[in-house]
Amino acid sequence: MKLIDEQYIETPFYGIDKMTEWLRRQGHYVNHKRVRRLMRRMGLEAVYPRPKRGLSIPDKEHKIYPYLLKDVQISRADQVWSADITYIRMYRGWLYLVAVMDWFSRYVLSWELSVTLESEFCVSALQQALSLGRPETFNTDQGSQFTCIDFTKVLLDAGIQISMDGRGRVFDNIFSERLWRTVKVEEVYLRDYQTVAEARYSLGRYFELYNNRRLHQALGYSTPAEVYGVAVGPPVALRAPSVPTALTDGDKSTLKMPVFCLDNG
Repeated sequence: MKLIDEQYIETPFYGIDKMTEWLRRQGHYVNHKRVRRLMRRMGLEAVYPRPKRGLSIPDKEHKIYPYLLKDVQISRADQVWSADITYIRMYRGWLYLVAVMDWFSRYVLSWELSVTLESEFCVSALQQALSLGRPETFNTDQGSQFTCIDFTKVLLDAGIQISMDGRGRVFDNIFSERLWRTVKVEEVYLRDYQTVAEARYSLGRYFELYNNRRLHQALGYSTPAEVYGVAVGPPVALRAPSVPTALTDGDKSTLKMPVFCLDNG
């Protein structure tokens, strides 16, 4: 899984066949079925127009909202927010990371970790983000975590328009896809998290550096906190996302880390 994850970042257009052949060239004689199973478990799929699977499995019983952002010019903070989930590898096992991001500034308003793909950690991240402001439109993919009533009701009660990526339109949420690439290359792939607590701590440190001190070319070499702060007001420090104590292998730390924003550039 580690090799697949790293190679996917370098060649996101590799599907099952190409990834299998690449692994064989590295001396790992795996078959297509195993590669398919592992990529689906990690939520990885070649970047070309087809329905996204893995971490974004739709529920046919849930309402699907239309995509509202075609040809929309993003010109101000709090115009559009989005949420997405990615796989985070550990030394043994994996976690899931969700983030809520403002498209204009690339500012990540909140993030949460989970050991499962239940919707609770996504709802928690949304509620944290809404404590800082309110967007006009909120965009997600059609994964069941985002189409469930618990998630959409929070948005509707706040008077926020809901937008969802079209099926097979892999670029509708391109800001989040770029965000995950950056987080993994600059943080995740440099480490082997031993515990959930270690992953939480290390990601929190990285987010603080990345959002507040790392210069972003796409933002004119400003930080997301500066761009979001100029448009909305002084940036507000956020606590690090919570993880149940039972999952931290006995770690009793109550570390709180400031979180601001992530970038695509």
